[in-house]
Order: sequence, then structure tokens, then C-alpha cells
Amino acid sequence: MDRAGLPASVSPAVSLRGATMAFGDRVLWQDLDLDVAPGEFVAVLGPNGSGKSTLLKVILGFKELSAGTVRIDGRAPDLRARNVGIIPQQKSFAEDTPLRARDMVALGIDGHRWGPRLLGRRRLASRVDALLEKVGASSYADQPVGILSGGEQQRLRAAQALADDPKLLLCDEPLLSLDLHHQRAVSSLIHHQACDHGAAVLFVTHEINPVLQYVDRVVYLAGGRFHIGTVDEVMTSEVLSDLYDSPIEVIRTNGRIVVVGVPETMEHPHGLQTESIHESEDNAR
Repeated sequence: MDRAGLPASVSPAVSLRGATMAFGDRVLWQDLDLDVAPGEFVAVLGPNGSGKSTLLKVILGFKELSAGTVRIDGRAPDLRARNVGIIPQQKSFAEDTPLRARDMVALGIDGHRWGPRLLGRRRLASRVDALLEKVGASSYADQPVGILSGGEQQRLRAAQALADDPKLLLCDEPLLSLDLHHQRAVSSLIHHQACDHGAAVLFVTHEINPVLQYVDRVVYLAGGRFHIGTVDEVMTSEVLSDLYDSPIEVIRTNGRIVVVGVPETMEHPHGLQTESIHESEDNAR
């Protein structure tokens, strides 16, 4: 289930072997083997409660596996790593947050450091302005983040995550609250980071169509099981019906994939709820 054609000389950016995550008798996924190569764009799909965000938290080192191993560039996860960017799920700031949009993006450049800034004021401002322009946020660069819409805030999170040119980019529902135009802009920017900068991308999403043209492989989690492969290999009626143990119909029309019959969540006998990676956004960029 590893990426086909990955040269032996190229080390995977992320590697999981026999990875299992369970809470009591509730198994989110087990015996997961996955290598994500530099420059590869992997979409992580599945219903609510299937363990998509938990997978990202394991890679970050915020949660320990129940069994198996995870390696980031050949090493154990390290919250201090500077080569990991995070775009978390959308979560609004308090209205009185004393932080401008440009200051939020600047934190992605040197917010991890104590003391004087690495870049001079002009160089920092130029770098921030370029990032703001890429995500379509220049018009509100000097506005307090607390008065911005959810979509506007999410564009800032994307700019912040890319500020340090990460080699691994973890995206947890990054397109939530964005209109179609900005979904395309942010998706293209993330793909650009993979193609032109060699970053490995793990992109958690409920909707594959906005990133369909960019996806190399899909990891589909459902019912304690998983399936890994190309879009054509995974997004089929047969595969999804097997994962859900229920009839699922996959329809392709006008370049889009429509999935009919998928439940919004998987039943959890103990009311288990998975978490977003939002609280980790300032710790691993």
C-alpha cells in the first residue's frame, strides 16, 4: 500500500507501520501501513468519528498509537520540528483578540522564537505581504482577526502554515467556511507547496471534489477499517460499500464524484468523539 514507484533512495516524509488506534474496545483503525513521499498529496477521507483528525494528531506526536510505529523523516514525531505546517479546522477567534491579520501570519515565520526577530522589519513585512496576497487576504491585512469571518480567518491559517516553507503539511478540513473561489485558491496553494517545494501533504476532508485534480492517493477510513489507493481505486461503489458494510453508490458526472448513501458519522458505543488538531497549530510549524 506504499506509493508506487517511490525510489529506494528517497526516504518517506511520513511512515506508519502496523499503526493501530483504539480507545477501549473502539478501534478507529488498525494495522495501517502507509508511506507518504515528499511531494505527494494524500487526501484522508471518511465520516465523522472515523479517526481522520486523530491520525494527524498521531503524526504530530499529540497522541500515541495503541500499537505500531510512526516516523517523520525517519524520526519519531517531535513537537519542536520546524518542518511541519498545520492548517487546523476553522475555529473563530474572540472578537476582542488583539492581533492583526498580518501579525497572525508573521507568527508562522518566527513566532516559535524568543528574542529579536530573525528577519528585519522590511523583509518580514515583505514576506508577510506575499503570503497574504497568495491566499487572497491582502485587503484585510491590518484588521483585527476577531472581527473577520470564518473564511477570512481560515485563509490566514493557510498563509501561516506555509510561512516557514514546511516539508510536511497537515491540513484538517482546511476548506471549511471558504467560498468556491477561495477553496480553489487555497487548494492550489497547497498543491504548489507539494509540487514545487517537495512537501508531503496529508489533507483531511469530507469533500474530495475541490482537490480532486491534485490528489495522488486517498486514505479512506470507515468503521475501524481503511482502504488506500488512487482516486480511481478507492472511490468506487464496491470499495465504499465494503468499508461501510452498506450499499454505497459512487457516481461520476461532469468531472465530479458524487457519493450516495454514506452516513454522516460512525456509531460509537461509548460516545467517543475525535478532536481537531486546532490546539496544536502553534506548536509544530
